[in-house]
Amino acid sequence: MMAETLLDELRGIKMPDILSGASARPEIATVTQEFAASGVAFVTSNRALQKRYYDATSELFACIKPMAGLSPILQEGGIYFGCWLESTGTINAELLSRFIPSVSQSTYASFAEFQREDGLLPYKVTADGPVFSQIQLVTPLARCVWNHYALNGEDRDFLTRMYRAMSAYDAWIAQYRDTRGSGAVEAFCAFDTGHDLSARFWHVPDSPAGNDPTAYRADNPILPLIAPDLTANIICQRFYLARIAEELGEDGTPWREKAETSLKALFEQCYDAEDGFFYDRDRNGRLVKVQSDVLLRVLACEVGDDAFFAEALQRYLLNTRKFFAKYPFTSLALDDPRFDPAFDYNSWCGPSNFLSLIRAPHAFEHHGRHVELTWVFYPILSSLSRSTRFSQTVHPSTGRDGFTETYSPSILCMLDFVERLCGILPRPDGTLWFTGLVPYQIDHRDDAHETAYSRRIDGNLFELVNTSERSTAYRNGEQLYDAPKGVRLITTRDGQVTSLIGMSVEPVTGVVNTSSGGLPFRAAANEVLTLQNGVFRVSSAPGLVPPSF
Repeated sequence: MMAETLLDELRGIKMPDILSGASARPEIATVTQEFAASGVAFVTSNRALQKRYYDATSELFACIKPMAGLSPILQEGGIYFGCWLESTGTINAELLSRFIPSVSQSTYASFAEFQREDGLLPYKVTADGPVFSQIQLVTPLARCVWNHYALNGEDRDFLTRMYRAMSAYDAWIAQYRDTRGSGAVEAFCAFDTGHDLSARFWHVPDSPAGNDPTAYRADNPILPLIAPDLTANIICQRFYLARIAEELGEDGTPWREKAETSLKALFEQCYDAEDGFFYDRDRNGRLVKVQSDVLLRVLACEVGDDAFFAEALQRYLLNTRKFFAKYPFTSLALDDPRFDPAFDYNSWCGPSNFLSLIRAPHAFEHHGRHVELTWVFYPILSSLSRSTRFSQTVHPSTGRDGFTETYSPSILCMLDFVERLCGILPRPDGTLWFTGLVPYQIDHRDDAHETAYSRRIDGNLFELVNTSERSTAYRNGEQLYDAPKGVRLITTRDGQVTSLIGMSVEPVTGVVNTSSGGLPFRAAANEVLTLQNGVFRVSSAPGLVPPSF
């Protein structure tokens, strides 16, 4: 398709018409208007992908409902009736914050609303109210709350309320989930981590003793487990609580000291230096050597420096014997004899799960591994374009959609991956990412698909058209810049170019054409070029970690 044709089609998209079905529900009519006001729209020469994209936007609203006397909040979707702290109330809401911030804020606040007097947050909120029978933690709530606050107008009353709730919750975790005095955090059951049916928890009950989150079965030969993902969650939580404390005029030092203590405990208790992997430690002092997506969870909590992450990529995340299946990331290492790719039920013993997929970008981008992350986007968007349901799982070899449907993590995965690969993404640091890539087929005949994307920021309507050779951005109908395909332009919120990232395996050489003139550049993979006095200069050059076998 010609760039002009794509742009004309993009400008013809009428989001209110697409969302008319959801808008007919009076309880969420204002929510659909908020999404439409974001200006988000997407067109592509891949008609199957475009159809599924708009299926996702429509089905998203089936996962937004008033509940337990609250304003509309996000639901997990599928067979999961409610809002889970490990997912819906953290990573799902963090992604939704870019599209419908009011629902994200209500979702976060629902956990503070139902907090127990002793500080425990519910692990889920349902139509019947809060449920407290386990902790079920993965993505740190404080990170999500902070990013929402920074991205959406800095509501200090909201931040203060959440800070008080999360501080009390931290005290509860410290009191009840470190029975062995290790300084780390313990799992009392499989459901504490959401790793249902994982070989990691074979011979461990699904729930705590008596469904009491302060109790475990003392006669179990393994429990309690010192859990790396739970510990990493609290580490990251505390670092962000320090940031929030300082934003609110308090001293963040005590939080950082607590975080450092927990970080030390994580490596002492759960890290095997020879394997380069994190494991649970059982009550007998032994490491439970099951390699699961625990590693990705820990890394997504910002544990480890750039070199540590690069080694984890090479040995595990991009290793086709470990987690880098054709449709990554598997929930158990591929070379583990307990690996089971069965994807037609809720399983974390093999199949790729969409929750892992939407948690991954933070880990990769935190360490500047933008190109490597695209190797996840391409196959998963290809899978989603062929899907018939927004499922929880995907078959790691075939890409077929698996268990359940209308599942908010896979719906949000579609919206998020499109925006990260070929759209306009607003960041909590006040920048915008314009990414000049296009999705392409990984099955059968090669075909690269041209795209156009729009988003409204602070009253300005931005548009981005990506073809097989060029990437062109517009602001309020006027050309903002034109650049070769294969780079990400980073701008201020009003569209002024500040830096550039190489998004291709091969170096990209060319000129960014702006209204002020041309800006020549050469960007290698993952290389960051900062605009200084009208010239792009290298500020970071981490290189590239290729897949391993």
